[in-house]
Order: sequence, then structure tokens, then C-alpha cells
Amino acid sequence: MNLLQALRLGKQNENPVISFVGSGGKTTAMFQLAKQVQSQVKGHKSQVFVTTTTHLGTWQTKLADHHIIANTLDDLKNIPNAGLILITGEIESEKVNPIPDNILDRLHKICKSQNIPLLIEADGSRQKPLKSPAEHEPPIPNFTDTVIYVVGLSAIGKKLNEEHVHRPEIFSQLTNLEINKIITPESIINTLTHPQGGLKNIPPHAKKIALLNQADTPELQSIGGDMAKNLLSHFDSILVGSLQQDNFQTFENTAGVILAAGDSTRFGSPKQLLDWKGKPFIRHIAETALHADLQPVLVISGIHHADIESCLRDLPVTVIQNPNYKNGQSESIKLGINNLPNTIGANIFLLADQPQIPVEVIRALKERHSQTLSPIIAPLVLEERRANPVLFDKVAFPDLLQLTGDVGGRAIFDKHKVDYLPWHDDILIFDVDTPEDYERLKNLE
Repeated sequence: MNLLQALRLGKQNENPVISFVGSGGKTTAMFQLAKQVQSQVKGHKSQVFVTTTTHLGTWQTKLADHHIIANTLDDLKNIPNAGLILITGEIESEKVNPIPDNILDRLHKICKSQNIPLLIEADGSRQKPLKSPAEHEPPIPNFTDTVIYVVGLSAIGKKLNEEHVHRPEIFSQLTNLEINKIITPESIINTLTHPQGGLKNIPPHAKKIALLNQADTPELQSIGGDMAKNLLSHFDSILVGSLQQDNFQTFENTAGVILAAGDSTRFGSPKQLLDWKGKPFIRHIAETALHADLQPVLVISGIHHADIESCLRDLPVTVIQNPNYKNGQSESIKLGINNLPNTIGANIFLLADQPQIPVEVIRALKERHSQTLSPIIAPLVLEERRANPVLFDKVAFPDLLQLTGDVGGRAIFDKHKVDYLPWHDDILIFDVDTPEDYERLKNLE
């Protein structure tokens, strides 16, 4: 995925206001995204405004189609009607100054009224892979919709000093890493998640994204992916990849909704509570979801709510009773989706009669989603049989909320492109519908 795709920007986001902070490719990211927004969101003849609340090198002004120096509000009256337009203050000592606050406010109003994207460089780093903000930094406008904090993973394994970190003393204070010690992924995580580090001055309403740039090798890509897991409790999404290669993975929280509201009338007893390997089905499934790092995990129950809740009382899951469970599976699907936080990127539905689903397939679905952001991802067994569990990106949630009756998520497969994940184990297509099925399950290793 390129940067635009990884950030989930598209035609539905016509006028984003994005501030870039941090180091390790911040200016490159801003101009790269500006060009992609211009060409893919509104067409080649559209306007995209770029500005700064700090300084840019004069050589960087050449990255824009037009450079406008705005000292007064009148200077905003004759802006070209197409292209990537950089608006700054005066040039001084090989740098361009920021525009005054009143001009920035007017520029924002113009963008808002005319649906023009506005990208802002709101930090300086002297082209080092890492930085820590001084007391007056970063100057992020309060009308910013999204803040992208950029770091350069090339600093990993290097010494904490002026060569690799802008303001290494502050970085040391925030992370407790001594000067000239080796920079580790953990130290970068510590500064990114510190209130006076990567989270500093971000407006409360703004979406927070960490962009882990310079992951130019498989090793750094793997390190970045591991870092993402620790950053998701502080950021809405994590991008890992390379601006040079323009290829990224997007890591977001993926929820797990366990559909356990059935009354098991055909089976004769609650399948959710059947024993397998010393634990109830529902317990196995909830533990699998947690081991796969699904967050949050919701269990939708029905008539057996009290017993299911008792089985899961000590686990960090939320059990929600569905009063309309007799109206079919769609009611549980909608109840689950409606109780998910807005910050998640996708959801995986798990079925209460499949306790044998392995952690590995859930992790594989998440990994594929981080690479593609596909609307629907489903396992494909033996190259021909669709299986469970199925991942639904949040773009598919509105269609899931329109389901009625006793249907599941497959009812919307014709509305979205389905990405099939080849899987080697036909255990995914086994479920417990009869006592005979249950006996076969108990014989599975």
C-alpha cells in the first residue's frame, strides 16, 4: 500500500487537515502524501495546500508546484487554482519562515469552505532520524484533524547522540536511556508514548498516527511490526514501512465478536457450554481471541447469558446479552458492531460452536489486513471451500448493520471485494451441529 492507502485517505476525505511532527522523513511524507492526495482524491487539476508552523529549507520549496509567500491576508487572494501549493512566510538565511497565525487561520477557513486538503509541517528535526520536542514544540494548530508522528527506524542500533537524535538530552530524559547508549526499539516506544514526547500538544479531538519510516529491510519491518503492538494503546493506527519505497503496512486494533446467542434447540443442550479438553467451548474461543491480541473481545449471548458470563468472569472480555436473539444471527452481528469503539480498524467474528479454531489463523487474517486493508478477508480451505473466522474491515460495518433475519456476514460478500486467505487445515470448516459432530470433535487432537 502506498502512503495514501495506508492512511485510509480517499475520496470520502475531501479536505483533511493533517499536521506532521517528529523526524526521520517528516517533510518527505508531507509532500509525498500531498501529491497522492492531489492525484487520487480530487484529480490532477485540484488544489492541495501545504504550509508550515516552523521552518523549511529553501531547497524543499522546489517540491511544490507553486510557492506563495504570504505576509498579509491579501497575499491569499491570487493563489493558483490548481496544483500543489506551498504557502510560507519570507525566505531568510536559506530557510522559509512560517506564516503568521492570522494568515494560517484564514488559510484553514478557505480550505474548509472549498474542500481543499491542508497539510502542515509542525515540527523541525534537522534531518535526524529521531527527535524529542523542546518546551515550545511542536506547534500543532488546534484545528488539526490528524497528527502524524514520524520516526526513522534507521536510528535503531545507533548511539544516542547529536548525530542521530535532535535534542538527545531531552530524549534521554524521556526514556531514561543514557547519552551514547544504544538506541533500542523500546526507547523509541517510550518517547513516542510519553506525554512530553510523541503525544505532546496533540489536540484532544485529533486522530493520532505513528509513522515508523525507514523500515527498508525485512528485519526492520519485523521490528516495526512488533513495536506497533505496543503503540496501539496510545495511537489510533501505526504505519510501518518506507517512504523511499512508498510501501506500508497499517496496524490498527482488530476486535473480536463471539457470536454465542444461539439457543441450541436442534442440538438439545447449550453448545456454548459443552466441554472440550476440560473447558467450555465459549471459554476456549474467548481465550483464543485474547491470545490472538484481538481488542476488545465482545461475547454476544442470548438465553444462556448467566452461564456464559460465569464461564468468562475472570477474562478481560465483555459479555452482552442479545434480547432479540430469536430474530436470527443478524441481530447479534449488529449488536456486536454497535458496541465496538470507533478506533478499531476491523472485526473478526468467531462462532460459539468452533472451539478448535487456532490462534494462527486469526493472526494470519490480521497480518493480511495490515498489508491490504481489504474490506473482507476469509480463509479458503483446499482452494475451494470458504471457512471461518472472517475479518470485516470497518468500511463493511454499515452493510453489516443492514442485515436482517437469520443470516451472517456472508450475506454482504457480494457488496465488497473478498480477499481469500489460503489455509492448509480443513479444521476451519468443522462445526458442531449434532451430537455425532461433538463426538468427532472430542477425538480431534
